[in-house]
Amino acid sequence: MRRVVRQSKFRHVFGQAVKNDQCYDDIRVSRVTWDSSFCAVNPRFVAIIVEASGGGAFLVLPLHKTGRIDKSYPTVCGHTGPVLDIDWCPHNDQVIASGSEDCTVMVWQIPENGLTLSLTEPVVILEGHSKRVGIVAWHPTARNVLLSAGCDNAIIIWNVGTGEALINLDDMHADMIYNVSWNRDGSLICTASKDKKVRVIDPRKQEIVAEKEKAHEGARPMRAIFLADGNVFTTGFSRMSERQLALWNPKNMQEPIALHEMDTSNGVLLPFYDPDTSIIYLCGKGDSSIRYFEITDESPYVHYLNTFSSKEPQRGMGHMPKRGLDVNKCEIARFFKLHERKCEPIIMTVPRKSDLFQDDLYPDTAGPEAALEAEEWFEGKNADPVLISLKHGYIPGKNRDLKVVKKNILDSKPSANKKCDLISIPKKTADTASVQNEAKLDEILKEIKSIKDTICNQDERISKLEQQMAKIAA
Repeated sequence: MRRVVRQSKFRHVFGQAVKNDQCYDDIRVSRVTWDSSFCAVNPRFVAIIVEASGGGAFLVLPLHKTGRIDKSYPTVCGHTGPVLDIDWCPHNDQVIASGSEDCTVMVWQIPENGLTLSLTEPVVILEGHSKRVGIVAWHPTARNVLLSAGCDNAIIIWNVGTGEALINLDDMHADMIYNVSWNRDGSLICTASKDKKVRVIDPRKQEIVAEKEKAHEGARPMRAIFLADGNVFTTGFSRMSERQLALWNPKNMQEPIALHEMDTSNGVLLPFYDPDTSIIYLCGKGDSSIRYFEITDESPYVHYLNTFSSKEPQRGMGHMPKRGLDVNKCEIARFFKLHERKCEPIIMTVPRKSDLFQDDLYPDTAGPEAALEAEEWFEGKNADPVLISLKHGYIPGKNRDLKVVKKNILDSKPSANKKCDLISIPKKTADTASVQNEAKLDEILKEIKSIKDTICNQDERISKLEQQMAKIAA
């Protein structure tokens, strides 16, 4: 009997690495033994965790700054320990969060045209973890809500706008948390842990909604991510160390909807999901390939599409949001693959003859506008992402600066073991106004100081030039 090939518009998706001059060369990618992607990208910048002496640092490069990166190129280097994870804010392309071995989370504002000097002062430092912070993840729809998870087995959800920890889930995981993923509207999170459990948690009610013991039998790290339809996709290892992928319904986690074994290899599979096309890309750490699968409602639910292979193994991987892609070339995904010494973009394309905009490949996608403010989310509201059309391409708008309204966040550290109240007590408006005035005053004083320094330097330079002129004249 002839096997019928399943129809799919993504069956012929092919990957292509860009030419050498479009790569980012001479980058010393971090050697930290931590299973994060080490890279984060958005339509403006690519950020890469790098080796740094005396602390932790990451590079932030404007996308167009390809070619060889100078050794003296400025970095973001405020952490005192190696940086383990970074994540761009989905609602502001100039704001990035980083988690580090120094037990802190820092949020940074990157200048519009990239760095000209190394950045050592974060907008806000979030302190509350007692061990290294290996995971940071922004809320998909609420502005200024950031989640962090540390090796103290705690998950803290912060209001970055005030620098406060508002939710502390410190008694739900008995062992190390491998990853955390928000669902589409940010009402739930799912986690994969070293105790082999996959948990679905309602963070505001601080309760576990669903749980699966031994989602994968193997001892090596798992990953769990939410799909757009509310199902959970996991990658892990079987007892025989074969890599597996599985699909689960959180309403009934007794048996997986689908379970596939892939190959025998010890690289952790990092899943990257595109909710618009329902395609999952699996990038194994240390592999030299990216496999991709389409998730559908019909059996076997997870359909293998193809594999992109290259010669070099990957140290990490960044995944571009949909609004950063070239819709005129039918580009449906772009990855930034980290080698030992460089970052290489890989473009995934659906072959089409027409030059016209392909509506079926580009449904409306999540835009940069937040659907909720942080306070609304903490009060219990949910909202789906605000969608935008990519018909005429995406033009980045002007981002507003991230402002933190609080005198000194470090004075009121959340105690690691105390449950924080769900909703913080509102501060008096007069207090806020005085804090803002102080911040403004600081800003003006800093500017005056920098202008004075510049004038001093120029004075010195003028006098030196006058001396040279006098010599020449003599």
